[in-house]
Amino acid sequence: MKILLVILLVTTSVISSFSQQENKVVRKGNNLYQDGKYKDAEITYRKALDKEPRSVKGSYNLGNSLYKQENYEEAANNYNTTIGKINPQHKNRQSAAYHNLGNSLLKGEKYQEAIEAYKQALRLNPTDEDTRYNLSYALNKMQQQQQNQQSQSDNQDNKDKNDKQEQKSEPDSGDQQESDDSDQQQKAQLSKKDAERMLQALNNDEQKTMNKVNKNKVRQVPVQLEKDW
Repeated sequence: MKILLVILLVTTSVISSFSQQENKVVRKGNNLYQDGKYKDAEITYRKALDKEPRSVKGSYNLGNSLYKQENYEEAANNYNTTIGKINPQHKNRQSAAYHNLGNSLLKGEKYQEAIEAYKQALRLNPTDEDTRYNLSYALNKMQQQQQNQQSQSDNQDNKDKNDKQEQKSEPDSGDQQESDDSDQQQKAQLSKKDAERMLQALNNDEQKTMNKVNKNKVRQVPVQLEKDW
């Protein structure tokens, strides 16, 4: 019994020692992060994780340092890893991690994935207005992306149709060049009008989203910064 008690005391002492070392390294990383030395902070957080791979703070702050360096893909992967380490009872921490995951995905133009991350953050913390704004912003960006893709598809279809028509047609007389020039001018005018209409439609859609955001009294900034604990 005494031997077992000694083993338990030694084990507890070792765990406590590792925890203190890990916390010390994380604090050093935090100081570097606050000084804007994000690469040095990243290296320090990785050292902390080498000492204690289960460290939630080290993992979370590593994601923040990667985000600050615009390494959005790796930051997103790191936030996903962090979420798996967080105690499910700590809903605010989980929500903050999902918020930052959404920001990383948004920066990578993965709008659908960002939307899902923001939704999960709001499920965990429904009162978070920063996340609510970013969700609205991501929805707007995805709508614009879909409209642009549809426009490109329509333009390609029109181009293919025009190419087929040109292949079927043959010049009838020597004044064909003058007629072609006139047709091209008309097409250019139509294209300009179509572009203006599309731009106006995008502006209208964006304005609707912004009006909705204003009604909810959410601050007008492109994307809220990453959340700290």
